[in-house]
Amino acid sequence: MNQDRILKGYEYAKDAFAEHKIDVEKAMDAIDKVAVSMHCWQGDDVVGFDGSDSLGDGLAVTGNYPGRARTIIQLRQDIEKSMSLIPGVKRLNLHACYAENVPKGIDRDEYTIENFQGWADWAKNLRIGLDFNPTFFSHPMMEGNFSLASRNDAKRKFWIEHGKRSREIAAEFGKQLGTPSIVNHWMPDGYKDTPADTAVLRALMADSLDKVMEDKIDPALMKDSLESKLFGVGIESYTVASHEFSLGYAISRGILYTLDAGHFHPTETISNKLSAILQYVDEVLLHISRGVRWDSDHVVAWDDELQNIMNEILLNGYDKCVHIGLDYFDASINRIAAWIIGMRNARKAMLKAALTPIERIRKAEAVGDYTARLALLEENKSLPFAPVWDYYCMKSGVPVGENWLKVVKNYEKSVLSTR
Repeated sequence: MNQDRILKGYEYAKDAFAEHKIDVEKAMDAIDKVAVSMHCWQGDDVVGFDGSDSLGDGLAVTGNYPGRARTIIQLRQDIEKSMSLIPGVKRLNLHACYAENVPKGIDRDEYTIENFQGWADWAKNLRIGLDFNPTFFSHPMMEGNFSLASRNDAKRKFWIEHGKRSREIAAEFGKQLGTPSIVNHWMPDGYKDTPADTAVLRALMADSLDKVMEDKIDPALMKDSLESKLFGVGIESYTVASHEFSLGYAISRGILYTLDAGHFHPTETISNKLSAILQYVDEVLLHISRGVRWDSDHVVAWDDELQNIMNEILLNGYDKCVHIGLDYFDASINRIAAWIIGMRNARKAMLKAALTPIERIRKAEAVGDYTARLALLEENKSLPFAPVWDYYCMKSGVPVGENWLKVVKNYEKSVLSTR
């Protein structure tokens, strides 16, 4: 897109927002400081590099688009290419199954920072933070669908140790990179059919999590978060770490609570949960995805729910206590494009939220003028946002509009198609 045309459009939009007492420059500066954690597992279909060759335990990736990263070098190359086309501050979210240089005989319950030092060095070079996830799935030590809630003491102990090691690794990330690493604990434990005893496994899960987190670690280095789920493939009838269990655990233990946009009933939205949950916990972690009828982890689209999520964060001043991460995996399209579409949409919705003339709308609501509230909310939708987004991308040094797609297509032809 022509630079002069972008500038002309931006000046028009800037004046239009100024009429509503919105400082466009200030809005761009504000959202430019909010980090979004990009999930590494989109690049290789959640396979990882520690020995697993397929997914299981309630997870599935559909599609066979060519070009999947098959080595850590390829994955990092793809991540760097994607990040170069995405504006704003970025982090990377790692799973423990992306360990490297794992000696024979060493398993997930023995991982140390040595198995992730390459990631730390790489992240330091890119000046990004790292978040971390224990990988409680796709492993022989799973007892069916059970990890931390396993009735098998040996297997449960294995997963407890894995959780402990994950926290230590994340603390090292925080120490080396100068920004706390958030450890997200998600377990697929549950039953396909109706259980006879719903209580015993939740008692085991709580006990296991207590053991995982018994060593206190400086929150300036590492923060724990617990993720809930409604159901998944193979655990349709009962999930141990349900919403109620996980929220109660987070509140009672003083840790973060993770809201995943795809982990609730299709008629539920997580945007409306943020202001409720943040009355009782200090911080929340988001895994933003797009569930279609179930937890299918579609690429994040700029839809009403994504916009509502960013409205809640930006307009309520939650940007310091809500940590934004994406979580989806689509192998039916170019995997790098999937990253870029989702990450750019997240930033786009963030900027749109920051440009909302919310004070006037809230004043109308406060005095009971619901007519004005609705009218102003609707008029806000047609304010000239697109020229500001184009200018923001140009200012950030990334392609404007769909021009990023040409870069990805060329990369697919020269790099991905050779794999």
